[in-house]
Amino acid sequence: MQAIVLVGGEGTRLRPLTNTTPKPALTLVDRPFLAYMIEWLAGHGVTEVVLACGFLPGVLREALSGEEERAGVRIRYVTEPEPMGTAGAIRFAADQLGDELDDRFLALNGDVLTDLDLSALLRAHGEGDRAATIGLHPVEDSSAFGLVRRGEGGEVLEFLEKTGEPAPGDVNAGMYVLERAVLDLIAPAENVSIERDVFPRLVGEGLYGGLLEGYWVDIGTPERYLQASWDILEGRVETRVEPTSPGVLIDVGAEVEEGAKIGPRAVIGPGCRIGVGVEVVDSVLLDDCSVGENARVVGSVLAPGAEVPAEAAVEGAIAAQGEILPA
Repeated sequence: MQAIVLVGGEGTRLRPLTNTTPKPALTLVDRPFLAYMIEWLAGHGVTEVVLACGFLPGVLREALSGEEERAGVRIRYVTEPEPMGTAGAIRFAADQLGDELDDRFLALNGDVLTDLDLSALLRAHGEGDRAATIGLHPVEDSSAFGLVRRGEGGEVLEFLEKTGEPAPGDVNAGMYVLERAVLDLIAPAENVSIERDVFPRLVGEGLYGGLLEGYWVDIGTPERYLQASWDILEGRVETRVEPTSPGVLIDVGAEVEEGAKIGPRAVIGPGCRIGVGVEVVDSVLLDDCSVGENARVVGSVLAPGAEVPAEAAVEGAIAAQGEILPA
């Protein structure tokens, strides 16, 4: 099974963390964010992952170095010459594969952390004559997502992209099983949205939805990035991460002075230096950060190389790479 994963976005809502690092390459707890999706896909029988890249593809490739061996899948990279929309990116990647693309394949947004049962979606798609099957997930507030209404047989009756209404419902989880024929609805080399331009045309023409229970979150904001970190460390999502203690991960390559208080809820990345009397709570410190003695860091995310001076009190900060925070 092949999967085309859309990873071309710039992650603007996570800036400055993503100023020089594409969101899929951003470390989440102990590995590049996209590694979670690749490992999840491999666990559901995917053997080849095609990454449809855009922003800083070289950085992403470097971040995922060795992931083929770890996950046991083949990873291929294609780079859009310019942003082409969700459907345009799928069509571009498919065109690059040519005859190597399977007649049935997966397409996914690369910005979610999930353990949903993708195998169940594949089985549902194979039950009838379907052109596409959308993975759906129930939420209490559907305002920021595509809302999907289905008939008794799972057929999609209506596809509403980001209604803005805070109502409960089944939303588009950004994972699709597609027949190759769907590509005929996507004009080549054009900016096309699968949500706005393709799926509405397939209503009544073989478009189905499959409801999937489990964990699912878009990590597109600092708040959700932090929550996803705690969900991983506290076991609310199935991953391969091994916490140092519940809610806390301290890399073996970090230097933490005796008497420093780490947690509840904290990630201390490799190469970090944590001084005497420091307190780190509800915060993620990525590679090579330093925190001077008696400083306090709360509810913050520090990009690699950020520095917190001694005695400083940092709360709710999103620090850029190499930034020196105020004392």
